[in-house]
Amino acid sequence: MKNKGKLLLTLFLITWAVFSIVLFVKQAPNYLVKSYFQSDTFQSTKESFIDQLGHYVLMPFDAEKAKETINVTQGEIEEYRYRYGSLTEQVESIQSQYRGRIMEAEESKDSTLKELLIEERDKKIADIKANFESDDYVKEKIRKQKEQLIDEYAAEQEKYKKSFLNEFSYFSYHFVNIDNGKKFESGTQQKSDLFTESYEDKNPLIVNNSVNINSYDNNVYSEVQDTIPEFQIDGESARYEGSFSIPKSMLSSSNLGTDYQYFNIAKITFIVIWVTGILAIVGLFTFARPKMDMFRESSNVKDAFLRLPIDVRIILIIVVSFISFGLMEYIGNSLINNIIYFNPINLITSSVEELIFLFIVFISVAAIIFGITWTWDSIKNEPKIEEQLKNAMLYRLADGLRDLFLNRSLGVQSVAILIIFFLAGIGFVGASYSVELLMIYILLLFFIGLPAGILFLRRIGYLNRIMRQTEDMARGRLTNDIKVKGKSPLAKHAANLNALREGVKKSMSEQAKSERLKTELITNVSHDLRTPLTSIITYTDLLKNPDLTDEQRKQYIDVLDKKSARLKTLIEDLFEVSKMASGNIEITKQKLDLTQLVQQAIGEHEEAFSLSNLELRILMPEEPLYAYVDGQKMWRVIDNLIVNTLKYSLEGTRVYVTLKQIGSNIEFSVKNVSKYELNENVQELTERFKRADASRHTDGSGLGLAIAQSIVDLHNGRLTVEVDGDLFKVTVTIVGNS
Repeated sequence: MKNKGKLLLTLFLITWAVFSIVLFVKQAPNYLVKSYFQSDTFQSTKESFIDQLGHYVLMPFDAEKAKETINVTQGEIEEYRYRYGSLTEQVESIQSQYRGRIMEAEESKDSTLKELLIEERDKKIADIKANFESDDYVKEKIRKQKEQLIDEYAAEQEKYKKSFLNEFSYFSYHFVNIDNGKKFESGTQQKSDLFTESYEDKNPLIVNNSVNINSYDNNVYSEVQDTIPEFQIDGESARYEGSFSIPKSMLSSSNLGTDYQYFNIAKITFIVIWVTGILAIVGLFTFARPKMDMFRESSNVKDAFLRLPIDVRIILIIVVSFISFGLMEYIGNSLINNIIYFNPINLITSSVEELIFLFIVFISVAAIIFGITWTWDSIKNEPKIEEQLKNAMLYRLADGLRDLFLNRSLGVQSVAILIIFFLAGIGFVGASYSVELLMIYILLLFFIGLPAGILFLRRIGYLNRIMRQTEDMARGRLTNDIKVKGKSPLAKHAANLNALREGVKKSMSEQAKSERLKTELITNVSHDLRTPLTSIITYTDLLKNPDLTDEQRKQYIDVLDKKSARLKTLIEDLFEVSKMASGNIEITKQKLDLTQLVQQAIGEHEEAFSLSNLELRILMPEEPLYAYVDGQKMWRVIDNLIVNTLKYSLEGTRVYVTLKQIGSNIEFSVKNVSKYELNENVQELTERFKRADASRHTDGSGLGLAIAQSIVDLHNGRLTVEVDGDLFKVTVTIVGNS
């Protein structure tokens, strides 16, 4: 009896120690070193307050100002116009809607109703026709609908503002707009404030009042929802300095005080649990001093447990451990809920529930300790541990499946035969009981058994065909697709093999292309480097002639200077594109106005365009378009594309340079008519030393588009090349930043 009492005490101390450790791991980060104002709950409340303060107080939504920024795009006009079909379809729909009602009015001889219905119908038809006749008419309708949505949104914001002021009344704030000096104050700050957070000029509070007007967010349904679901109102950003605080007096007059008190009670509760847990650990090492022998007593439960396969025993221990830890965590959360949502009746119920769960945890911990001890002893004392592993359930299952599917076809057939015999045996036994069951068995045999057998044979035949064509693929014969029949796993396998075949063909094609481009690269590099180098050698030899005149010597030196600069440019471009391709280059992004960058690039080459007999057409917005880019490298992209048009455009034609914003992206494009025939693959024009001028009459290095492509890739953008006859267009798309 004494030994059993010590065993129970030891198990209880272990259970309580583990329980306190689990609660310490889960709750210590929230309660041990943090005050209430550092807790996740308060931080979430604070962030919510700051966000709503900016939207409802510092920079509230201005409906009239928002209406002034309304913009109606051509896409919105077209979508509104064709939302319910073409003109004829919409007119027919209106007529069909009123046809029956007009006929009913005629039958009832109600001429007034008939005239009203006809007038209403004709008015709607006239409105539809006006939609297709005038963009301005549709534009004005859309504008009015957007204004209606803005008014609805503003009304909702007023409601939310009142709710915000009531909910966060315990906060006191003092903020000043850094740009215009406007002040926003609520309450007074005192030295005894419980919590204060400040924003200075170096680290201001930044508020942006841009909004998405979404009619589906409104509580009142409006027909506008069917036509204008959402649109953007671009607002402004402002910086504020100041602070917000929570006066001590608010503890007793708001929910904050209750939360503050509950947090401290929960903190004390957990500290008590952790201290008692430490005492339990001390007790285990002092007066309890458990020994392994006390868990090794023989019993029927132990014998039954050890008869289980070793992997089943381990799985049971792991499952019970997870259940125990889950219950411990649940008890900790339940304690917090009882404190926060205090209710005497619920407290009694929850306490009883927690005691029951603690008892279950006690039983589970005891089972885990006994299970680990018994399993360890069986492994340690067993002379042949390999025998236990071979008797494990998972090992036997894996070994059986491996042997069964050494030949996949035979394995599938064996499984199918087993299923058929199993079902046939059940059916035969059932049919032997009565004539009715025999008739059912015969029906099932003809309508299920035989079709299943035929399907099985067809699948085996299909599998053999797939295997034969797979062998052909392995021998390199990639001409014929494997026929995909149905949606069975075999059909999916055939589809995968077809995809693999296409991948192999594509890989072989890409390899051939790579070899061709490699050869062309070597040839082009040799040609482009040899040409200026030959000139340098030739004119250097000419300069050795002592009989040269000063004029000739000057001409030769000028040629040497140009060819040297040409050679230097080629080598620098080659090194730069190689560094970009290898990723050994860094970019420094900053917020830049791409409109200004393009204007500057065009300004540098404006004189060259006029001298080259090219008409430059520039299409870009007046307002700035911002993006986070490396200004120097993005300048290189824009400059390369503009210089390309100077080199390769047909004289007397127009060159179009366009900059615009599409959604959240900014798109820069250059379009021109080439003076050379564009026979090259479009995708290869961005390869190194590729030119539209295949004869290489121009001074280009052939690296311009390759460098531009690499720079755009470094910015996670997209560069596309389009060719339509002699029309050449390059488009660069990058992510904007409004």
